[in-house]
Amino acid sequence: MIDLSTTFAGLSMKSPIIVSSSGLTGTVDRIKKVTAAGAGAVVMKSLFEEQINYEIGNMSTGSDYPEAGDYIRTYARENSLEQYLSLIRSAKEAVDIPVIASINCVSASEWIDFAGRIEEAGADALELNIYFLPIDKDKDPREYEKGYLHLVSEVKKRTSLPVIVKLGNGFSNITWMVNQIYMRGAAAVVLFNRFYAPDINTDEMSFGSAEVLSTPAELRTSLRWIGIVSSQVDQMDLAASTGVHSGMAVVKQILAGATAVQVCSVLYRNGLDYIKDMIQEMKKWMEKNQYESPGDFRGRMNYGSLDDPSVYERAQFMKHFSSMH
Repeated sequence: MIDLSTTFAGLSMKSPIIVSSSGLTGTVDRIKKVTAAGAGAVVMKSLFEEQINYEIGNMSTGSDYPEAGDYIRTYARENSLEQYLSLIRSAKEAVDIPVIASINCVSASEWIDFAGRIEEAGADALELNIYFLPIDKDKDPREYEKGYLHLVSEVKKRTSLPVIVKLGNGFSNITWMVNQIYMRGAAAVVLFNRFYAPDINTDEMSFGSAEVLSTPAELRTSLRWIGIVSSQVDQMDLAASTGVHSGMAVVKQILAGATAVQVCSVLYRNGLDYIKDMIQEMKKWMEKNQYESPGDFRGRMNYGSLDDPSVYERAQFMKHFSSMH
């Protein structure tokens, strides 16, 4: 009997498939649909610091009275937060799977105080979606890393919720970073975040967004680091994100050491019910290989389990290109 249930960040899930923060989790109706399709958890559409600040700027009155500006800033911030808290409460009433709140941070100030209110609203966990763009030529790179770790530490002081940290892949030592996050009390890490990327329209000489949705080929980056980190920081639950477009991609990530995966782009392309197809593909493979649960094969192909772990270390296409003339 195949049982896909698992535990991630202390949360009991009926499957290892988490629908990641996006418009797919922005309404209660969609959250109910992905739950019915077999999702093990959902990450709520993120509360964006940048969006709140943008709305505050649009509401500016140009008044000479400082207290008027303070009132507008407070109103905009509270209104955005209350809408978000209301969505959490409604989702918790509507579904029986874990509902994970998400905060998209570009600074460490406002969000620390929001964590407690998100917990009060009934969220099961809190995902910190952090990205500090390292663009200051005079700033020591270590200062950026300290920013991440400070935020995790401070949020942990304000909430008893499991804290999940979603990282990008731009660190000089990803394994060290995950270990430091673990030492500060986080329950899980997601590898990797998919960030907005600009593109240039050469005809109109304007900026736009590069391709938003991921492709199956992008699995390779998270697969490498899930395999390495899961063996080096084995106390930390890991979720794989970006490039997970099939049931077999889920299997690969679990073999590499992931406890769960986050999906988004594949559901935009194929519809919310595609989760059912992914689950059936997983079950078919598990039956063929006589596995009853994800825990039976988790980490069997990670960095520490292989006789030749250099397959995870190799950075160049030495064998492939040396044979080409």
